Amino acid sequence: MTQVVASPRKSTIVRIFSAPWPVRAAFRVLDRTAPGLGARWAERIWFTLPRPRPDDRPHDRPDDRPSVDVPGEPFTLTVNGRTVAGAVWGSGPVVYLVHGWAGHRRQFMPFVAPLVAQGFRVVAFDQPSHGESEPGRYGPRSSTAVEFADTLHRVVAEHGPARALVAHSFGAIAAAAALCDGLRAERVVLLAPMANPQWSLREFAKALGFGERTLRRLVVRSERRVGAPMRHFDVPELGRAVAMPPTLVIHDRDDASTPVSDGAAIAAAWPRARLHVTSGLGHRRLLSDSDVVAEVVDFVSAG
Repeated sequence: MTQVVASPRKSTIVRIFSAPWPVRAAFRVLDRTAPGLGARWAERIWFTLPRPRPDDRPHDRPDDRPSVDVPGEPFTLTVNGRTVAGAVWGSGPVVYLVHGWAGHRRQFMPFVAPLVAQGFRVVAFDQPSHGESEPGRYGPRSSTAVEFADTLHRVVAEHGPARALVAHSFGAIAAAAALCDGLRAERVVLLAPMANPQWSLREFAKALGFGERTLRRLVVRSERRVGAPMRHFDVPELGRAVAMPPTLVIHDRDDASTPVSDGAAIAAAWPRARLHVTSGLGHRRLLSDSDVVAEVVDFVSAG
């Protein structure tokens, strides 16, 4: 099912980056008097992972219980001097599962058995500072899109060519950047993808109460930290610059973390992409919905 969504972008990042009024007041003052200091403080918040919520932890939701938890063969590998943990199931062409910001590999457990049953080898891993992997370059509870993409490159180099990449949320940025930088995949699935971190930075600025003076400096600091310009992570533009594989984008219209307009923008920009809009699943339940899982497996198996 393909749908075109022409709704305005919702300001949903506020729900993630809410701030008490004293913090907002402090940022407003710093924006007028010391925007450089405000940008430094904002950078620290922006690159810090939120603490796990109860529904992010393994086995806290009925759909994460052992009925879908298929034991895999664990592995570790080293990425930029740090240990990354993952697991492998099955044999055959390889499908890589890429979680998002503050996620973990176990969120993809509902996909494992159906993909293995179709003759695929499934590889899932925890990004640095996530799940069972060691802290990344910037320490516990911090990472970057570049670190996500580097880890994906390293895992694929270890486990073989990608039949498909299945990426969720922020993981979609890492997957797109990796594809733009030469990673090969026959098919791509983007689930509730984030389209452009610079758009999200603007919503982040609104949430914390600072304006353009601080925001400009925050963009510079962010680009310096990741070692790449923001445009390198503009997912719609990456699809215009590089020939991307056939892509399925699935996004829920009730997503309160990444608006459905992000998925629509990617699907509109990537020539071989199609968009399926769901309702009532939100940002994370998309990963455990049986219809979504079946559609992803069918797409990966086709061709």
